[in-house]
Amino acid sequence: ICLLLVAAAVTLHVISLPITWLLFVGEAMSAVTLLLVALLKNSELRAERAVQRKLDAIAAALLEGQEGSGPGEAHQKLRSALGREENT
Repeated sequence: ICLLLVAAAVTLHVISLPITWLLFVGEAMSAVTLLLVALLKNSELRAERAVQRKLDAIAAALLEGQEGSGPGEAHQKLRSALGREENT
């Protein structure tokens, strides 16, 4: 879609169509750009949350290991957090 909009904008400029068409294509490109930025931001937030969950699980498992209680719930959560990446 993005490539088509850019191609349309270039084509409209080359064939010198009226300014209304140029404005229409420019507005469409702005809308698509905004949507792409929102999509990238959403992906970034999801990645940060996944990393934070894994760090929390690692910290809990290390704390559980230091307390000497052996593998428990924190180790299971750690295995689950590390296994999520393999499933996706």
